Amino acid sequence: IVDYNRQSLDGHRITNKNIMKGTDDTRIRDTMLANGWHVIEARHGRIRQELFTREGGKEFKKWLEDDLDDYELQALLNVKDPKVLKTFLSDNHSKNVKNFDKFMKSLSDQELYDLFRDFGGNDIEVMQEVLLESKKNTTQPSLIIAHTIKGWGLEMAAVAGNHNMLPGAEEMTELRTATGMAEDSLFARFDDKSKEAQFLKKRGDELYKDIQGQEALRAKNWEKAQNEISKAIPDSLDINLKMASYPHTQWMLGQLTAKMTRIANAKNSELKEGEDVWKIPSELLVSMAPDVGTSTNLNPAMDGKIYGADGTLDFETELNVKDAKTPDLVTGQEDNDRFIRFEIVEANVMSCMGSFGKLRDILGIPITPLMTVYDFFVKRAHDQYFYDLYWGSSFIMVGTPAGVTLSPEGAQHGWKSDFQIPNQVLWEPYFCQELDWIFCDSIKRHLLGDNQGRNGVHIRGVTRGAQQKDMMKYLKRQSRFKSDQSQQLSLAEFPLQSGTDESSVAAISNDEILEHIKNDVLSGAYYLIDYRNYAGYEPGDNVVNIFSLGALTTEAIVASNELLTKGIYANVIVVTSPDLLVGNLGYENDYHHLRNGLQVNATLYLQPSMNGNMITPEAVTLAGRRIPAVSVHDGEPGLLDNIGSIIGVRHESLAVRKHSKCGRPSDIYEFHGIDAPSIVNACGKALSETALEEVRIAKSAAEQIQGGTDVQKVDWRKLWSQ
Repeated sequence: IVDYNRQSLDGHRITNKNIMKGTDDTRIRDTMLANGWHVIEARHGRIRQELFTREGGKEFKKWLEDDLDDYELQALLNVKDPKVLKTFLSDNHSKNVKNFDKFMKSLSDQELYDLFRDFGGNDIEVMQEVLLESKKNTTQPSLIIAHTIKGWGLEMAAVAGNHNMLPGAEEMTELRTATGMAEDSLFARFDDKSKEAQFLKKRGDELYKDIQGQEALRAKNWEKAQNEISKAIPDSLDINLKMASYPHTQWMLGQLTAKMTRIANAKNSELKEGEDVWKIPSELLVSMAPDVGTSTNLNPAMDGKIYGADGTLDFETELNVKDAKTPDLVTGQEDNDRFIRFEIVEANVMSCMGSFGKLRDILGIPITPLMTVYDFFVKRAHDQYFYDLYWGSSFIMVGTPAGVTLSPEGAQHGWKSDFQIPNQVLWEPYFCQELDWIFCDSIKRHLLGDNQGRNGVHIRGVTRGAQQKDMMKYLKRQSRFKSDQSQQLSLAEFPLQSGTDESSVAAISNDEILEHIKNDVLSGAYYLIDYRNYAGYEPGDNVVNIFSLGALTTEAIVASNELLTKGIYANVIVVTSPDLLVGNLGYENDYHHLRNGLQVNATLYLQPSMNGNMITPEAVTLAGRRIPAVSVHDGEPGLLDNIGSIIGVRHESLAVRKHSKCGRPSDIYEFHGIDAPSIVNACGKALSETALEEVRIAKSAAEQIQGGTDVQKVDWRKLWSQ
């Protein structure tokens, strides 16, 4: 229902009728008709309908509908004197409208005044009629254009700028008197014995009974769903990555959804060992996309499984021209049709996803909606996305490909869907294994109702590959994953100080390592490269933490290795969810994982400030240093630029801070200052500025030692080779 009152916040609408071929209601009507809607207009009230039966009434009605523009109509509504209204109309329109004068003469001044103010949208019986009419059309959505007066029944009716007006005390008294309310009453019900009260009581009881019935149905469905999903849902879909050494996260999404599609449509006897627990979750998965299903790797979920109008003749098969390399897009209504295909209107898909996701709370059936969309174009549906989260829908939205990593396709991809909204959890995995855990955890939480405050899952993927073997390669180097943790380690290719070659110390099993890392991944971040307990590792001197998000982890690894040649230990902490680590969800638990899980802190390490040697009388020149941080990600700075302030350390945030260009990712990363050399330089800057921090000792204490002197500040660039 569109409340059409012809007013804007500032005043009246003045439209160009020549261009629009009518007024705003005409535009709305024609737009909706063109999009397949059934349109009904509640234009005239019962007073008008009766008066239109008089001679000339038909022509006057046509003049009201087609010739009188909204601005003049609003001005006429503000004329309070019926005689002035009648005189103006006769003087200005009688010559142009057939039988105009005859119709005007048949009306008293008051009848004309009442006719002008009698809009269908303010007539409850007219609205009842059009609402009933809308129910007759069961094949199209209906739109009712309800013509109204803004402020109907009040002195401010149709007055320009009445949006923020309030009735005066005198008018409120008149309204109270007219309704028979006591002077001390602000609100009142109908008398209990009146027909109105009896009707409302009966209808209220019916509605409440319906609500109770709906709640009972929801509870029954939820109990049944939980019983059906009684088997523990695994943490992984066990996608075999051995034959795919350099895949990307968007490819991995396709593998995950393809497996669930196969399981959903297979008979129980056709399932492989261990797949039965995924049967119900897979059947509950409904995927959708705004015409980007194939380009976001949902082909298997689409192929011959698109839900839509039944009875479409498959002309491609009839003519033997179907392309086996592309998905079959012919729609159907079979049990296995679980993909909803939209045209390129992201807002519509976003609304649909939110509606499906809310069925869990309304019907007790945890249907899992999965939407894919080019991440850059999430902005086209920000309004719908916000409201999906606002009213607590539960869903998985995958924005992919994302960021300037997609720069070969165009400079417009410099913008990314970076925002923090309550009820959202944002993920941006690097390795395919991370996405597997995140995807399965998201489905499990949705099905079990265990996602309050994080029900809107937003996953960002890329089409840039990563060497999957690197995950275990770097994890196995960490001291905490060695079978013998008593020895200080070193790397054979980077022998900073004498220590046991890490490759000579056996690591614990891959499964044990992954089980530990999985918990960190699902908490928001994990150490991929961790030099703690390496020989020569001196916090406050040669240690920096690099936080990388998504695709930029490749550059972080390169930078970390380069820094080793400069005598710097650069840990690489891969951020999987900025929301959980340093966003709204992290705030709720005082950033527990950052502070305690990863043990990133602002501990002050006292180091000799000159030549690395401390002479007792020079204790006053000790430098108090912390482990600085550098973050790098393909997105706006706000995702990770608060790490330093949360912990209390020097922090350099590398991010996309300007409009992008088209080109190879390596060149575009350099353009934005998020490439490996930029990370190395940022680490040098952070370390140098940390080294230049002063420790001030009380004057009396300094005098007792050596009569303390100020330390001359040095430009960090002189300490760092570029």
